[in-house]
Amino acid sequence: MPDYLIEPPDVLEIAAIRLVPKSPYTLQPLDSVVIATSGVLPEEDVTGEYTVQPDGTIQLGFKIGSVQAAGLTVDQLEEYLLSRLSEIYREPQAWVTLSALGAQQQVAGEHLVAPDGKVNLGTYGRVRVVGLTIEEARATIEAHLSNYLEEPQIAVDVLGYNSKVYYVVTQGAGLGDRVAILPVRGNETVIDAIGQIAGLTSLQSTRMWVARPGGNHCGGDQVLPVDWLAITQRGDTTTNYQLMAGDRLFVSEDKLVAFDTQLGKLIAPVERVFGFTLLGNSVVRTVGQGSGGGNGFGGFGGF
Repeated sequence: MPDYLIEPPDVLEIAAIRLVPKSPYTLQPLDSVVIATSGVLPEEDVTGEYTVQPDGTIQLGFKIGSVQAAGLTVDQLEEYLLSRLSEIYREPQAWVTLSALGAQQQVAGEHLVAPDGKVNLGTYGRVRVVGLTIEEARATIEAHLSNYLEEPQIAVDVLGYNSKVYYVVTQGAGLGDRVAILPVRGNETVIDAIGQIAGLTSLQSTRMWVARPGGNHCGGDQVLPVDWLAITQRGDTTTNYQLMAGDRLFVSEDKLVAFDTQLGKLIAPVERVFGFTLLGNSVVRTVGQGSGGGNGFGGFGGF
């Protein structure tokens, strides 16, 4: 199979390996910080990890209370926290570090490729990935994130292969063709495709071929005849072709069944006309007999 090209509506899974904001970074709601302190009473120690609440504050216990963190850098928050502790304790120490970005949750996870070929990264905007390989998509997303982050590193994989399909077209012997759309998983062959549509019916013959559209790696349209009897009865895999995205497996109709169907379509109107004619004659005959019988009974009654 050629390199997989991303198209709508594939689903991408993005894992965040390194997402470090450019400095100076101001804290935003849902960011997480780690605070460490010393020189305070053990029962009033505020060491731990805290998440900036939607209102931009973090709650640091009863004595310190609520602290406004959104809009401050880590250093500014550290200085502010130290000043608040100094109002209570003699020689306190405080350290603040950024542990997680709230916006990181919008980068990592599952992302649907929209009809316009872009994936949505939340506050970091949208990135066009249509027509790219997985490696190219990773590089493109990292280049976009570098406008906001320091040397970002991510991992990209395809979680839902939804855009690549092949088709199984079965002639209906005069009763209409059927088309089954099946996803490409990378290892389907002709016999797999026939199994996916629950085999051949009495309307189909064993004559079939694979029609491969132009623009493929062979440079043009291809028609690949399939020897169904060889595949099924002799185990010959020569014509059991691997199916690729866009392939059409065409299964021809049974000619005798098709002829019978066409003949039935021609005869049916004639039979319908004859049926109406016979029905009309039968009604006229019945009415005539009923009228004659009435006269006879009338004469008998008069007698």
